[in-house]
Amino acid sequence: MPGKRIEIELPDELFSQLSEVSHMLGIGDPAEAAVIAIAQWVSRRKSELDDRDPQQRYFINEALDELIEKKK
Repeated sequence: MPGKRIEIELPDELFSQLSEVSHMLGIGDPAEAAVIAIAQWVSRRKSELDDRDPQQRYFINEALDELIEKKK
């Protein structure tokens, strides 16, 4: 998937939880789970801003739809 690369350092406990949850959900790779988590977080924050600028309402949802399609 083309895009920008970021590197983050997680506390050991958070990484363990991320690994556990990603495994339980069948995602497997904690990095992939982190991308999904970031996308969901952005989507929620974006929906909070929708009331301020309704023209941007579907931008993040479209990005999530594209990510889901690429996973299929």
